[in-house]
Amino acid sequence: MVTKPSPMQDRNRPYPESWDRVADVRVFRTSAKDWEKLITWRADMRKRGWKLLKVSSDDSELVAIFGRTKTDLHPGGG
Repeated sequence: MVTKPSPMQDRNRPYPESWDRVADVRVFRTSAKDWEKLITWRADMRKRGWKLLKVSSDDSELVAIFGRTKTDLHPGGG
């Protein structure tokens, strides 16, 4: 089954534009096979305050979106 991006999203931003207003967002692309090998890297991302927000895939790649809220990035509102 192939998952198509919604018309509101594109390849460079596979998430809603509104996410950028409240969070620092990172998009990671890899194969499903390599994603399984990156368990230590994913755990390190969580330790650094990044949350896995969304994962989608098609026949050739897996797309993972990580984010940290801007308040987490700048404690104290600054």
